[in-house]
Amino acid sequence: MMEHKHIYDAEGRQLCCTQTEKVYVNAGAKELLNGHHKHDGHDHDHDHDHDHALAGGDQWKLFTPPVISLVLLLLGIAFDNWISTSWFTGWVRLGWYVAAYLPVGIPVIKDAVKSISKGEVFSEFFLMAIATLGAFAIAEYPEAVAVMLFYAVGEVFQTLAVSRAKTNIKSLLDQRPDEVTIIKNNQSQVVKAETVEIGEIIQLKPGEKLGLDGELLSDTASFNTAALTGESKPDTKSKGESVLAGMINLNTVSLVKVTVAYTDSKLSKILELVQNATSQKAPTELFIRKFAKIYTPIVVFLAIGICLVPYFFVENYDFQDWLYRALIFLVISCPCALVISIPLGYFGGIGAASRNGILFKGSNFLDALANIQHVVMDKTGTMTEGVFKVQDIVFNDDVDRNTLLQKVNAVESLSTHPVATAIHEYVGKVDENIQLINAEEIAGHGLKATIDGKEILVGNFKLMNKYNIAYDVDPASIVYTTIAIAYDGRFAGYITIADSIKEDAQKTIDQLTAYNVKTTMLSGDKSSVVAFVAKKLGIQQAFGDLLPEDKVNKVKEIKAANQTVAFVGDGVNDAPVVALSDVGIAMGGLGSDATIETADVVIQDDKPSKIPLAINIGKQTKKVVWQNITLAFVVKGIVLLLGAGGLATMWEAVFADVGVSLIAILNAVRIQRMKF
Repeated sequence: MMEHKHIYDAEGRQLCCTQTEKVYVNAGAKELLNGHHKHDGHDHDHDHDHDHALAGGDQWKLFTPPVISLVLLLLGIAFDNWISTSWFTGWVRLGWYVAAYLPVGIPVIKDAVKSISKGEVFSEFFLMAIATLGAFAIAEYPEAVAVMLFYAVGEVFQTLAVSRAKTNIKSLLDQRPDEVTIIKNNQSQVVKAETVEIGEIIQLKPGEKLGLDGELLSDTASFNTAALTGESKPDTKSKGESVLAGMINLNTVSLVKVTVAYTDSKLSKILELVQNATSQKAPTELFIRKFAKIYTPIVVFLAIGICLVPYFFVENYDFQDWLYRALIFLVISCPCALVISIPLGYFGGIGAASRNGILFKGSNFLDALANIQHVVMDKTGTMTEGVFKVQDIVFNDDVDRNTLLQKVNAVESLSTHPVATAIHEYVGKVDENIQLINAEEIAGHGLKATIDGKEILVGNFKLMNKYNIAYDVDPASIVYTTIAIAYDGRFAGYITIADSIKEDAQKTIDQLTAYNVKTTMLSGDKSSVVAFVAKKLGIQQAFGDLLPEDKVNKVKEIKAANQTVAFVGDGVNDAPVVALSDVGIAMGGLGSDATIETADVVIQDDKPSKIPLAINIGKQTKKVVWQNITLAFVVKGIVLLLGAGGLATMWEAVFADVGVSLIAILNAVRIQRMKF
C-alpha cells in the first residue's frame, strides 16, 4: 500500500507526490528475465541451462545433443533400409536406437519425473516421455527417436527465440554501472555505486554511464539518454540541472552531486517496472495456461480410451495397432505450440515497446490497448510542452510591480509545476527575506499564504470567487493561462502564461483518428486555452476549468457509454483518473519518479506520438497471438482426427506438434523484427 500527499497548483493540477513505500521487485519476474521460464506451469530447468550457454556465447552447445541423436538416427535408418548388415538386429539394433534417444530424451524424462514429484503429472514432458517410450515398447524405434529429436530441436529454437526476445529488455539491466568514481579530499577513488551517499560528488569521464541520479556541477555537459527515453540524440544539460542514472557522458569530464539514493534512482524504478512486467499476464495468456491444465489430462485419458475401448467393439482388435494410434494421439495433442508461442508473443511485444521507449507494466495492457476505443488526455505536459513563459503582467496602477512579483514568486516556490517555474524564471531568485505564514494549497484553485500580516491569493479566478474578491476582468476574454492575484483583500491584477503545442501532437491525433479512436482533452486550465489547443489539433471534445473530481466524472460518463478508455497524463497529477481508466498512460519523461509507479504504461520521452505507437504494438501483438492460436488448433484438430482413425503416422504427429510449434515461435519472433 502506498500513501501519497497531494498538492495542487493554481490550475487544479497536482504538484507533487511523496512516496512512503517502495515498490519491491517481483522475484518470479526476475527469474524469467534471468532465463527461468515455465511451460504449462512447470519449471523448465534445462532451458535455464540453455540460457547460461547463450550467455557464454556458446550457442552451438545447444545443438550438440540433437546433432548426436540425428547422426545416430540417420545411420540406424540406413542400416535398416539401405546398408545390408547381419549384426544390426535384436539387442544391437535396440541399443543403437536407445543411444540415439538418450541425448535428447534424458532431459525430458528428468523434467517429467521432477514435475510428477511436485504433483504435476500431466506435463508436456510426461506426454512426450510416455509417447516415445511407448513407441519403443512396440518396436517403433526410429519413430520414437525422431519424435524426441524433433521435440528437442523445437526446444532449442524456442530457447533461441526467447533469448532474442529478452535482449531488448535485458539491455536495460546493463545501463547502470556497478562502480563509480567519486571525489573525496580532492582525490578520486572507485567505489561500489550502491555505497555512494547523497551529497557525494561523482566524476564522470567521456563515454562513462552515470550510476546515480544527481545535479550537474559542471557548467555544461552532453548526455546520451537512450537508456531512459529510447532516444539516442544528445541532450545538453547546464549547471544545476538534474541528470539521471543510465545517462552516458559524451564529451568532457563532468562532476555530478548525488541527490538520490542508488535504490531510488529513476533507472531503478524503470528496472523494477520491466522486471515486474512479465508477472502481469494478458487474459489470453491466462486462459491458455488454465486450458492446458485441463486439456492435457483429458487427452491422456482419451489416448487410454483409444487404446483400450476398441477391444469391446472391434472384431479383429490388435493391441499394438491401437496403442500406436494412442501414442500418435498423445504426440499430436501436446500443447507446446500454445504454451510456448503465446507468452513469447507477449514478451516480444513488451520488448518491441521498450525498444521504442514505451514501458508496459504487463502483457495484459498490450491486450487492453489493442482494444482501446477512446483516448482521454491532459493538456499541459501531454499535448503541450509544459514549458510556460510569462507573456503579460497586468497589475493595477497603484500596485508596486516589483514588490508584488517578489511576493508572488515566494508563494509559487511552494509549487514545482511548470506555471510556477515560468514565474521563477521571469522574476528570478526567491527573496529569502519574505516570510510565508499559514501557506496552503486550495485544490483546484491555487495557493494562499500570509505575508507581513496580509493575505495573498495566487491562482485562478475561481480562487477569487471563493474568497469574494471583486475584479473587473473578463477571464473568458483572455486566451492564455491566467494567474490571478489578490493581496490584502483586493484584486491586484493577473499574469498571463503561454505554453506551446508539442511538434508531434498533430501527428498523434491524426493517427488516433485513423485507428477510429475517439479523443477528448480534459484540463484544469482555462476553457478558452483548452478549446484553442483542441481546435488546432482536431481533438473531438475538450473541457477546461476542471477540478480533479470533474475529470473523474467526465471519464465515468465516457465509460458509461461502454467505451474502453485510456487516460494520458503525467501519472501523478491525475491519479484518480488514471486509476479509473482501463489503461493509464504516463508521460514519464525525466520528471517525477512516481509516474513510473502509478500508470500502466510509461512513455519515457514525453512524445505523444508514442500513444498511437503503443496502440499499434498492442494490435500487432494480439494479431500474432491469435494467428498462433488458430494455427495450433486447426492443424492439431485435423491430425488428431486422422491419428485416431489410423490415417496418420508418427511423422504427421511430429509435424502437428513440433512443426506447428516452430512455425508459431517464428511467427511470434516477427514482433521483435517489426518496424513500428
